[in-house]
Amino acid sequence: QVQLVESGGGLVQAGGSLRVSCSASGGTFSDYVMGWFRQAPGKEREFVVAISRSGSSTRYADSVKGRFTISRDNAKKTVSLQMNSLKPEDTAVYYCAATRLGVLPNTPSSYNYWGQGTQVTVSS
Repeated sequence: QVQLVESGGGLVQAGGSLRVSCSASGGTFSDYVMGWFRQAPGKEREFVVAISRSGSSTRYADSVKGRFTISRDNAKKTVSLQMNSLKPEDTAVYYCAATRLGVLPNTPSSYNYWGQGTQVTVSS
């Protein structure tokens, strides 16, 4: 069983950049596909991006494609999300998630393990 802890959220102006990270403990990190989701107040949890076990494959939501970049370091058991050209609509709590499924799922129900979330606020 893997435990996940996010860090790096904060407040940034529109057009700015922010990097959030997720550290894993327990389990074998490289066994898991990792994903980032976000949830804004009053909205459902939304898929952002997923990365394969090796890091060679990724899947992005259309809303962040070209602006966000996911990466992972299996030796350090971390996955990071670099967010550029941020928009006010990117404001949400960002969650790191892990799954043993081999594909790159984009639904919350496909992920078994979740972090506690980190707040990202983009001001206009």
